[in-house]
Parts: sequence; structure tokens; C-alpha cells
Amino acid sequence: MNPMLNSDTAISVENISKVYRIGKKVELYDNFARAFFEFMKNPLTNYRKYRSLYHFSDHELEKSESDNDNSSDILWALKNVSFNAKKGETIGFIGRNGAGKSTMLKILCRITDPTRGRAMVRGKISSLLEVGTGFHPELTGRDNVLLNGTILGMKRAEVKSKFDDIVSFSGVEKFIDTPVKRYSSGMKVRLAFSVAAHLEPELLIVDEVLAVGDADFQRKCLDKMETVGQQGRTVLFVSHNMAAISRLCQRAIWLDQGRIFADGPAHKVVSAYMTSGTGTSAVLQWPDATNAPGGRFTRLRAVKIRTNNGEISDSIDIRRPFTVEITFDVIKSGAVLLPHFSLRNGNGVTAFIAVDLDREWRGRPRPKGRYTSIAHVPGNLLAEGVHFVNCYVRTLNPDSNEAKVPNAVSFTIVDSPDGDSARGDYAKDMPGVVRPLLEWKTRFFPAEEISEVSTI
Repeated sequence: MNPMLNSDTAISVENISKVYRIGKKVELYDNFARAFFEFMKNPLTNYRKYRSLYHFSDHELEKSESDNDNSSDILWALKNVSFNAKKGETIGFIGRNGAGKSTMLKILCRITDPTRGRAMVRGKISSLLEVGTGFHPELTGRDNVLLNGTILGMKRAEVKSKFDDIVSFSGVEKFIDTPVKRYSSGMKVRLAFSVAAHLEPELLIVDEVLAVGDADFQRKCLDKMETVGQQGRTVLFVSHNMAAISRLCQRAIWLDQGRIFADGPAHKVVSAYMTSGTGTSAVLQWPDATNAPGGRFTRLRAVKIRTNNGEISDSIDIRRPFTVEITFDVIKSGAVLLPHFSLRNGNGVTAFIAVDLDREWRGRPRPKGRYTSIAHVPGNLLAEGVHFVNCYVRTLNPDSNEAKVPNAVSFTIVDSPDGDSARGDYAKDMPGVVRPLLEWKTRFFPAEEISEVSTI
């Protein structure tokens, strides 16, 4: 047994760094024969050229590490990353684009080697890192399932025995005998994920490719990954969907500029990420009124999401109330205005529409000035997940739309793992637009007091 891996460890990553050279142009060839003959024309020169691209001396790396002006042509995709993953653990990787998430998964899948450090993995890996990974465009879906399953470690008889389940899960039955080159990106993802998920791997690695699929299929994929994790297998999941990370993963690793910024319980790391300003935006402002959306009477100036404590935040505890603020300028007096917003979830379903019913201004023409309409949303109302706010300001009599800003701001409702939200002790998926905390009462009768002929 490798000393890096004990009996409970599925993955051990030790001081991994990955470096790329940027700003170098290499002539690429579209077939192996041409590339080979071009290389053989002057093998020594070509060897030195390619080695200069992919080999880094200790001096270069040390200089790059000490450079603070980004003048080096060396890019650190990952820098001294270390972590362990236990068997049966489900880990989400989060961070902005370019943080190093996909690079980390490619190293674990042996697609690329680290520049420094080492990674040890125990067990069979099934991965889905790119759309249509391993698919041959000229072959049919049926042939690609058999080929891809074999390449990923399944015996041909095993692939055939699971073929119907794979195709049924993917939902591409009608096109299974059609060449994959005619598939849409979503269809390729469906089939590729279905093959990967039915391999019964010890380790399932999934990148953000699920974003290509539709909402229903994404839910199926998340359910499947949840099942894989419950069966004691390890799942690594890269996603920008914070609701999916919170629901699926017990643990999250936040990568920032190639380093681990935070590693801990998923709901805590997600909350920190969403409130850091690197996640979705809970505030949209127009400092310059000339560029602000509006019409004859108004100009929108800001839309904000605030916690119950008054802080602007992308992450809202499901148990706590929060506010939606719409700030606008009235540039011409005399109009009756109707600020309002609609709120929809990550699946595009409208949760509700809210209209400003403040008694002080309802039905009254507004004089020039700046106004902030504040709507208070109670806790234990919305279900967990990402939500988007569409903002509007209308005039009444005449009825016209002064300003309309789709997806003005967004935020994530994070459900509590403490057991005191509507979820209680139930850990699985709870679909729906709302998740109210209802009052429950129970009537109890001891068994000895129950008559067999009593009316229920």
C-alpha cells in the first residue's frame, strides 16, 4: 500500500503545482504523419523547441514565484495544493473561472501531469470533463456506448448488460443509432454522463459540463451523483451552481488563483464564497444617470439584496428574512409610479411577483427626487438554490414601462444543516419553488388505549 493512502483515503494530493508557458506560438498539424515528418526534418532543433515549451528549470520557477509584476511568461494554474479525500466523500470544487478547478481534475484523471508534487488515487476512475469525451463523431450512439464503456474499464459483456439502463437514463433512445456528429451538445452530455455514471466507479469526477444539459436532466444527474455518494463511492464535482454544491457535497474546496482559499463544510464555504464578491452579484448600480435605464419620468440607480442585518449579500440563510431594494430617481414630477420585481429560480420558474404597495405613495404622483423602495421577504419562504431578480418601474395613467432590467441581481438561498429549517432531518432533494416552515402538531394515543373498533 502506498504510504500516502491509508485504508480510508481515496485521494491524496501533496503540494501539486501546474505551470504553463504563455505567449509562445507553436505550429500545429492536423494529422500525425505530417507532424512526425516535420519533426524528423530537424529532430534536435524541434526537440529543443518543444522541450523549451514544457520543461521548466528550477531557476525559472523560483524567479516566477518571486515576480510580483506578472512580467514572467509562466502561468501557475495550481500552486502548492494539498488535500485528502476519504472513501465515500463528496467534494465540490468552487471558484471563479481560471482558478485551477479543471486543471486539478485533469491531473487526478492523468490527462496532464503536475509540474511539481504528486497525486495518488485508489480505485477505478470514471470522469466527465468535456462534452462528448471519448466519443467518435462518425460512430452511432450505440457504438460509442460500447466503445466508451470499454475504454473506461468495463468489460464488453458488462456494457451490454447495462446498455438499456444507460440509454434510458440518457433519454436519447430515438437517436441511439444516429452518428454522434449529428448530436447536439446536450445530447452528447446526456449520453456521456450516463455511460460514466453506470460504470460503478470507486471515484466519479464531473466537471461543469452538466451546465450544457437542460434543467430536468441536470436534476437527474445530481440525483445520480447523490446515489453514487451514498453507495460509499467518492465524488468530485466542479460547478458554478452553488445550490447544487450545497445540496450534493458534504465538503467544498474553494480555489482562488491556483491555491486553496478555503476547505470545509460545503454550506460554510459556499456562504463565504457568495459573500466575498467573487460569486453572483447581489448589487447592481448605475452611478452615471445618463447611462441608467429609465424613461420620461425615472432613472433606475440601484438594485440590492440585503440580509436582515442590512449587509449586501449573495448568500441568504433560508431561515432569515432579507430585503430587495430598488433605488430610482424621479426626473420629472407628476407620474404615479409602480416599482416592482419578479423573482425566478435557477430553473426559470417564477416564484412570485411583488409590487410596491407602500400606502404613503400608492396612487400618488411623485415629485422629483430619489426614492428607495424596500420589500421585506420573510425567512423560511423560498426553497434553496439560485434566484434571479427582474426589476421594473412602470407609470400608471398612462400605463407604460419606464425601466426593465432582467436578471438585475442574483443570490443563493442556502438551507441550514442544523435541522431547524423546513428541511428538518431530511437530507435528500426537496423540489419546489417555496419551502415554508409550517406548524405541525401530533396527536398520540398509547397502544393499550387504542380500540380495534375505534374510528380513526
